[in-house]
Amino acid sequence: MVGTPKAAKRGSTKRGKAPDVRALRKRLAAALPEPRCELDHRNAWQLLVATILSAQSTDARVNQVTPGLFRRWPTPAALGSAPQEEVEGAVKSTGFFRNKARAIREASQAIAERFGGEVPRDMEAAMTLRGVARKTANLVLGTAYGLPTGIIVDTHAARVAGRLGLSRETDPEKIERDLCALFPREEWVATGHRLVLHGRYVCTARAPRCAECPLNELCPSRAGEAKGSATARARGEARRVASRGGAESA
Repeated sequence: MVGTPKAAKRGSTKRGKAPDVRALRKRLAAALPEPRCELDHRNAWQLLVATILSAQSTDARVNQVTPGLFRRWPTPAALGSAPQEEVEGAVKSTGFFRNKARAIREASQAIAERFGGEVPRDMEAAMTLRGVARKTANLVLGTAYGLPTGIIVDTHAARVAGRLGLSRETDPEKIERDLCALFPREEWVATGHRLVLHGRYVCTARAPRCAECPLNELCPSRAGEAKGSATARARGEARRVASRGGAESA
């Protein structure tokens, strides 16, 4: 996990100079002083189940599903012994429901039978659970237990890391390695949440909100992204004008 990030080692990114990481840290912390996971949960097991269900889905959708799921099967033992078909029906709206139902059932069963009903607090042990890879383990251990095992790297965090020049990698584990080398260990949990939230609401995949971004002046990608955002807005306005014209001439 430790090592020198490629961007920092070479002193530049694909689009410009390497960013001032200390300044980025301060601005991210000021913009998101108390970042939180947006998956609703009461304990580590509920968060693990919700995270598995969130794959190829949205947190909002998962938050609609999990209250009923946990009312019906309130413990790892209960969910682990639940009929596959019934669990499939309960999580169907999250997509890929057969695989997800099997994963949360088998993970819950293992938690009940091998770990005393609690999600293990060790990365290697957590990753033995069905449906749990490094990202999920980092999220659960960091959020539920406050253990800085690494930095969460989902699609949002990966996009932000690339645009900010914090990593030139595309593999999530390599991006995580680069981020962990740049940020103090005691900030890993909060940093992961900050990058995810920043990517979700500001540094979006399409039409990023560069003009409103608290990191704007520090971002080596800002010129290109701002231009792209302006172009996207111009195209949208052109479509709206054309639509109004068509309606008026009809």
